[in-house]
Amino acid sequence: MSDKYCINLNNGFKINIELFPDKAPVTVENFKRLAGEGFYTGLCFHRVIPSFMIQGGGFFIADGQLNQKQAPAIVGEFRSNQFDNDLKHTAGTISMARTRDKNSASSQFFICVADCAYLDGEYAAFGRVLDKESLDAAVAVSRVKTGMWMNMDDVPIQPVVIESVTEIL
Repeated sequence: MSDKYCINLNNGFKINIELFPDKAPVTVENFKRLAGEGFYTGLCFHRVIPSFMIQGGGFFIADGQLNQKQAPAIVGEFRSNQFDNDLKHTAGTISMARTRDKNSASSQFFICVADCAYLDGEYAAFGRVLDKESLDAAVAVSRVKTGMWMNMDDVPIQPVVIESVTEIL
């Protein structure tokens, strides 16, 4: 099984990523399993912030509503949670989103579109984009027009939907 994947979006963008199982084995296995099951298909990037990140993998749109899709929680593989993960949150890093509970990550991930050193050691970074085109695509997504939707800020007005997450062989 490969550690390279392509996130295909409805706007024609592709974000190629490489995963690092040596740094976050549980997180990488979780992402690969969800991708293989088609979990991410139809979910959207529901939070996008220029000069910060794009977040997706947990919501879909149906009947004009943002609806959550839940996966089981996994352990948070980062320094402040007693894991030896020294990956930095630089532009192009993919990492797991979570609540204040350090072991609450499940399916939602984010891709940094700028350096975010303040996240280092606090979130489970587990990969990075493979090429400039992929980073450019993530940056473009971060710049789409947003608004508030169902008490959530920074939601794209025109949905940015994940069509598939496929393994790159």
